[in-house]
Amino acid sequence: MTAQITIRGARLHNLKNISLSIPKNQLVVLTGVSGSGKSTLGLDILFKEGQRQYLESFGLITYGVSKPPVDAITGLSPTISVDQHLTNHSPRSTVGTATEVYTYLRVLYARLGHRPCPTCGKDISPSFDSSDAEWAGEAGVDEDDSAPEGTFPCPQCGAPIPELGMAHFSFNKPDGACPTCTGLGVVHHANLKRLIDETRSIRDGAVLGWDDFQTDFHIPVLQTGAAYYGFAFDPAQPVREFNPPLRDYFLYGVESPIFRRHFPGIEPPPTVRQGRFEGIATNLLRRYAEHIQDPDYREKVEELLIIQECPDCHGTRLRPESRAVTVNGANIVELSRRSLGEIDDWLAGLPAVFTPDEMLIASSILADLKERIARLVEVGAGYLTLDRSSPTLSAGEAQRLRLAALLGSGLSGLLYVFDEPTIGLHQRDTRRMIDVMRRLRDLGNTVLVIEHDLETIAAADYVIDFGPGAGKNGGQVVAAGTPAEVAACPESLTGQYLAGRISIPVPPRRRQPNGRAITIRGARQHNLQNITVRLPLGLLIAVTGVSGSGKSSLVFDVLDRALRQRFYGAGGDAPGEHDSIDGCEYLDKVVTIDQEPIGRIPRSNAATYSDTFSAIRAAFAAEPEARRLGLTARHFSFNVPGGRCERCEGAGVLTVKMHFLPDVEVRCPACHGRRFTRETLSVRYRGRDISEALEMTVEEALALFQNVPAARSRLQVLADVGLGYLQLGQPATTLSGGEAQRVKLAKELGRRGTGRTLYLLDEPTTGLHLADIARLLGVLQRLVDSGNTVLVVEHNLELVKTADWVIDLGPEGGAAGGRLIAEGTPEQVAQTSGSYTGRYLKELL
Repeated sequence: MTAQITIRGARLHNLKNISLSIPKNQLVVLTGVSGSGKSTLGLDILFKEGQRQYLESFGLITYGVSKPPVDAITGLSPTISVDQHLTNHSPRSTVGTATEVYTYLRVLYARLGHRPCPTCGKDISPSFDSSDAEWAGEAGVDEDDSAPEGTFPCPQCGAPIPELGMAHFSFNKPDGACPTCTGLGVVHHANLKRLIDETRSIRDGAVLGWDDFQTDFHIPVLQTGAAYYGFAFDPAQPVREFNPPLRDYFLYGVESPIFRRHFPGIEPPPTVRQGRFEGIATNLLRRYAEHIQDPDYREKVEELLIIQECPDCHGTRLRPESRAVTVNGANIVELSRRSLGEIDDWLAGLPAVFTPDEMLIASSILADLKERIARLVEVGAGYLTLDRSSPTLSAGEAQRLRLAALLGSGLSGLLYVFDEPTIGLHQRDTRRMIDVMRRLRDLGNTVLVIEHDLETIAAADYVIDFGPGAGKNGGQVVAAGTPAEVAACPESLTGQYLAGRISIPVPPRRRQPNGRAITIRGARQHNLQNITVRLPLGLLIAVTGVSGSGKSSLVFDVLDRALRQRFYGAGGDAPGEHDSIDGCEYLDKVVTIDQEPIGRIPRSNAATYSDTFSAIRAAFAAEPEARRLGLTARHFSFNVPGGRCERCEGAGVLTVKMHFLPDVEVRCPACHGRRFTRETLSVRYRGRDISEALEMTVEEALALFQNVPAARSRLQVLADVGLGYLQLGQPATTLSGGEAQRVKLAKELGRRGTGRTLYLLDEPTTGLHLADIARLLGVLQRLVDSGNTVLVVEHNLELVKTADWVIDLGPEGGAAGGRLIAEGTPEQVAQTSGSYTGRYLKELL
């Protein structure tokens, strides 16, 4: 009898008291339409309970990790989750630091680097005592990471040379970081156009961020300071008429070198009341620096900044003396800009150039580096460069870096739970990912994969299909067995697609270009090879290519940022390198729909974000009982005082601090989790109160609010983009990246279009079953039929085959990518030799 994990009576979220057995030591796929319950079983039940039982077995207190509502789970193993959450938002973290590849390179450069003597300019070879070389090699990366003190004489001229340590090659330590940018590689300037309206005076609100109180507070300070330095200041004078000293005082403050050059011999006033003004731009930059680790604050302030490459280190992050050190002719900065695959080739050439003594030190470092890089290449991350910032990684890329670390462990007897590992992978790399998961299985582990990709489902040992629908219509096991057995099951929607009985149809005829186009000329951002790309307008366009081929650089770094700057004067990051963009006059706006969260607080949800909740509150406020009680739409909001429960402030739960343990959320004892006062809850719309309305799914609410046009239209769009299963009040913090993106898309669709909009979407099929992709395609085609242009960066060939126009980049990722491989209809791309996308499209068409 084969070993198995047995679950009896699972009732979490929409699971309908299900019981099932999962074979152990196999590759098992959980599938089903979006919202059918597969993630609930895989992540919320099996992963969390596996963790809880494992901690309990050590005698550790598992308070805060509650047992899920299940009658029994037996046969569970210690569990590891490989999910899609990007956890590192620090701008100081890179692919190199996160994978430790850069750490090993720092050891290599500190021990074996050549550098020029700062006095005579001649080469100084690495100096070490060969008697302790073997010990030094074994020290690896565990050595003390502080910079060594002391100097040694230059062998050529005798001048004192400071010793180098690992810290000199770290941009996160003062010994190695460029002093101008403190190792960030970029410098920030205030975007004055977004801070100040220069046509107005300070009295009339020239400072866009000041209210009346702040204006009244600062005017006397500015007057006192002007008198202190002896120049005139009139609060009624427009800012554009300020003379240079006054302008620099106002913008940069008394302590800035820009202002002090006007009065080099005068000490600044000692207090604010005496005229010690900080300066509008200086204040903004100080606040940004203080909150650099807070992603929410950083994102908000970056809209007011211009971010530019550091003029001293040119984005390399390191001091000049660290950049001067080379190993085999390359410095550590050049190496960091190469892809992992290219670094692997470079490392292979080192034994030929090192002396036997140098190899004693290098051999263990090279062996560790080769092994780490091989794992990263195997999981499809070989195109990434070491200097790539961690916050810029997609969720799929971050997941693959974590997977590479797991491959190095060699553990067996575990349960791995993967959350859609093929997200962000080209069809070519999906096969490689399947091989990696099989390798984990062959080590004696159970690999559980939540997945929609047909190739992955077909490659599984065992498939469990959830459904039949989403939300309250799901939560049941529709079919379970081998891929062939599931394909033969007529009740299984996944099985129908697997067997080919249902498929997304290729359009009978594609739209033709109308002669209008956006042309991006000379795109050179990241790995783009000075390419010129023409985007015909009025079509559904798919930008394709293997991971790292340059798709996001072209669409989001170059096109999106340039159009935002043109249409909205957007600050933040400057557009990626390019010569020009023609054809902007054919558009009046650009809408970018990415996978960033729609809210970082639990109070935000799909209903509030899409403006659906406003119409629902108005419907409740219009009821006779609400009018009798004097309740307005405001009383039906849980975000403002009035009708909400004030004990929990409308959250429905109270957070209890547990000191050394995780905080625990308990149901509010005053409203019993219902969020509102008894008076507000007494108002009912067609038999439901406002709390019950928030617990309904989009599909259920659509039926209830059929006679409220403003609510019905928005709910219909949410259903059209495949979110019919979503609860109206589900916190935004619990939505996946794909769900957040579809909520944003629904909000945009709810607005009145102009027919001249460019929509940019980043892998909109993420997290969608084929049946849901078919619905999403209907929505996108509707946008194009209204005269708009929809451009999707996408790997999913089911969507690509339905596009009017395809732009394929490649041929590989990293430095071997960034070229235009093919453009035209899917049929034309399918005939292009050298296009990986074309090769797989050919099979599909």
